[in-house]
Amino acid sequence: MTAISAGDGATTRGDGNGTGPGRGQPSRDALLIRSTLAEIEPISDQVTSYFYALLFLNNPGLRDMFPAAMDSQRDRLFGALLVAAEHIDDTLALTEYLSNLGRGHRKYGTRPEHYPALGEALMSALERYAIRAWGPETEGAWVRAYTAISQTMIDAAADDELRSPPWWNAEIVKHERRTNDVAVITLRTDQPYPFRAGQYASVETPWWPRVWRNYSFACSPRPDGLLAFHVKAIPAGWVSRALVHHARPGDVVRIGPPNGSMTVDHSSARGLVCVGGSTGIAPIKALVEDVAQHGGRRPVEVFFGANRDAELYDLDSFLDLERRLPWLSVRPVVAERATLGEPGLLPEAVRHYGPWRECEGYLSGPPQMIRKSVDALVSAGIPPERIRHDFMGTLVASGK
Repeated sequence: MTAISAGDGATTRGDGNGTGPGRGQPSRDALLIRSTLAEIEPISDQVTSYFYALLFLNNPGLRDMFPAAMDSQRDRLFGALLVAAEHIDDTLALTEYLSNLGRGHRKYGTRPEHYPALGEALMSALERYAIRAWGPETEGAWVRAYTAISQTMIDAAADDELRSPPWWNAEIVKHERRTNDVAVITLRTDQPYPFRAGQYASVETPWWPRVWRNYSFACSPRPDGLLAFHVKAIPAGWVSRALVHHARPGDVVRIGPPNGSMTVDHSSARGLVCVGGSTGIAPIKALVEDVAQHGGRRPVEVFFGANRDAELYDLDSFLDLERRLPWLSVRPVVAERATLGEPGLLPEAVRHYGPWRECEGYLSGPPQMIRKSVDALVSAGIPPERIRHDFMGTLVASGK
């Protein structure tokens, strides 16, 4: 087993635009890494369990950095490493992704000296389960990839440490239940919190220490410094259920640094087509406020999707914005028994009201909705590079 050094300066091959050498052909390292991933994909649960078991066995001090119950955490760190390795040729996108990851891991207490231990556990897990793909050449590819990955994360964390804390304490000042399972939560941080409309942040509650979940800001930066999140309680969702059903004004949560690039380019005059499903409408609302604050007159089309009328929990607020902002159009789309909006599915409505050739697209919501809405926007004339989202299941958003 080759030893992993998190800071030996090794780099991977790649031209920085998503391809390796040879005019669009992936590098040899990328091919070897993808072959490994293809082999372990059917047994990913076993690989992940082995990774963490070995990590904690050899480094018991690291266990306290993780939540007591590992069920929801299990795939996150290991999965992030695999996603990063798979995209090792895409230098620019990978650097942005890893920099955000490195900055975000400050809140867990991650230090540079922890990365070699993670690398050793990763290599051991791959060697054990990727029997056909593994060999000296494949191991070398993974070592080079992990070295580059870890160094990028370390450098980003070190740079961020000079500028901001690993987290902010935030007091809940207002908790408004909009439906049985959706709450709009307003918070005040203990010190200034810089962010941009369209971004998101991870949140930790006092009920589930060391368990962090991502939520998009539902407002643009405000003069009073208050933040807002829309949270939907999901089955077995520890943090979401705590925030919706247990949190009250006066409770204090922790907020990690802002992430995401689903932000508006105010140097552009193109119109915006904004698509939000369920609580994915939260960052869309922030974007509308952002355009208004910049005094823009760019046309903004908002599609607010829900399964039922009752799930259009923030529609009145959007309709009020529509009355006050002549450049804003709001279109509620309801999948089942619609009375408040247009009946049908969100991607179909987006495609129907096109074409959108001179616009930029912004998407937020469930993964399947994002995938289908991206296709709808592309078919309606928006090039992929002008479509932005922060889908957590992918490495980077389109146009990121």
